[in-house]
Amino acid sequence: MTKLSVNINKIAVLRNSRGGNIPDVLKAAVYCEAHGAQGITVHPRPDERHIRYSDVRALKPIVTTELNIEGYPTVSFMQLVLEVKPDQVTLVPDPPGALTSNAGWDTVKHRLFLTEIVQELKRNGIRSSIFTGTEAHIIETAKLIGADRIELYTEPFASQYPENPAEAVAPFRKAAELALSLGLGLNSGHDLSLDNLAYYYKNIPGLLEVSIGHALISDALYLGLNETIKRYRACLNQ
Repeated sequence: MTKLSVNINKIAVLRNSRGGNIPDVLKAAVYCEAHGAQGITVHPRPDERHIRYSDVRALKPIVTTELNIEGYPTVSFMQLVLEVKPDQVTLVPDPPGALTSNAGWDTVKHRLFLTEIVQELKRNGIRSSIFTGTEAHIIETAKLIGADRIELYTEPFASQYPENPAEAVAPFRKAAELALSLGLGLNSGHDLSLDNLAYYYKNIPGLLEVSIGHALISDALYLGLNETIKRYRACLNQ
């Protein structure tokens, strides 16, 4: 089964735009789980422009599925995740001011740094996932680093999908097959949507988890969270 982890950052963006606590990020997480989300993802950034560190701490005791914390492993980020101890930490190479994730790690260049981070997560019983592209040497080095999983950065697939779905998914299928052969768990995320998720799912072997935020929360403005989560789950049950 491929799990759907709902990224709730955009709910926090809406809350922060007005101040106060509407919408309630914690209530939204509980609601998402109640209606079928199999995980909750958050990506706290140093400027706390959406999810705040305090949100992460408050989410830990109420998330009953899996809590996945994404982020660049700064000192403060690592202090947070080692305090909270989520089920999974997804390491992304975003610099502090990045608007959103736009590339995977160069695991060769940053091998020593990532190895130290992954070892620290392992010592604390936290599953590690490294955000990567589809290049074979990048995935092979993620295995050497000791990561439990990789998360494929799927924006290139989503961009090319409308014009040529088969060509768009081909490198991701090849990357998935390589990850499986190496014994790496496989996650995916970024720009997956109701338009392309079912096709991606059908063509990617061994897919354990997708993390979806922007498209899912946007769809929920029209459909409601309940119906939206049902539709995304249906894409993963075909």
